[in-house]
Formats: sequence, structure tokens, C-alpha cells
Amino acid sequence: MAQAKSLILFSLLLLVLLALGWVEPFRERESQAKKFIRQHMDPDSYPNIGSSYCNQMMRRRDMTKGRCKPVNTFVHEPLVDVQAVCFQEKVTCKDGQSDCYQSSSSMSITDCRLTNGSKYPNCAYRTSQKKRHIIVACNGNPYVPVHFDGSVEVST
Repeated sequence: MAQAKSLILFSLLLLVLLALGWVEPFRERESQAKKFIRQHMDPDSYPNIGSSYCNQMMRRRDMTKGRCKPVNTFVHEPLVDVQAVCFQEKVTCKDGQSDCYQSSSSMSITDCRLTNGSKYPNCAYRTSQKKRHIIVACNGNPYVPVHFDGSVEVST
């Protein structure tokens, strides 16, 4: 009887800790590669992008939960093409790290920037379509993009 009561109390304590977010044994953490895909990949939308694209996508991709992410870029190319950047020109990342690579060809991207005066929970973004070389940090096995570091103008 005492053992059953202890098991019930332990189960209740575990449920409380899970609810408070202190223990996460059942929830899988998002990998860096999956986060990159969620935050930066949208190969199917281009070229049908309107002025409300960033407002919709930033909400849909969970980048306005708890705060407004100030800047984000979506890449409108096939994932395999973006993954191939990890084997192209090696460049230094903005933070000085040496795991960044620049695409050899220009890619269709959309820059989303928080508009002046926009505050959480009403995050409003300016949508800007561009053709640029992208720079990504790569990591893991397989070696894949895990961070969007920036983009550079296409030289003519």
C-alpha cells in the first residue's frame, strides 16, 4: 500500500516538473539542422511573395513567440542546393568562426526585417526579395547548414 502511494506521488511530481518545463524526457529537442530548415528554407513560395509574406512566415515558423526576431532570411531554392553550399567557397563567419561557406551562384531570398516601432506581440516585418550569394555555417555528420550567416551582392 505504501509503495503504491509513493509511486502515485512520484508520478504526480514528475508531471508537475514536466509541466513547469524542468524535465524534458519525452520532448525531442530541435536539432540545429532542423532549426535551420524551419527558420530559413522556403523553396516553394518563390516567386509568389507579397508584402505580407514576412508577417505570415515569421508567425508560421514560430519566430514571433515570446519576442520579435529582428531579422530573418528565407531561401527559395531546393534544400539540396543550399546543402551543397557547405562544399563551396570557405569564408570567415561574422563572428570570426571558420565554418562558413558562400554559395558559388546567386540564390533567390527574402529578407524579413522588423519595422521601426514594431513591438511584441504585434511583430510587423518589411519584406524584401533579392538575388544574392548566401553564406551559411555548416556542421555535423552529414555536413549540413546549421546557421544563416548572411548574403552578399551578386557581382556583375
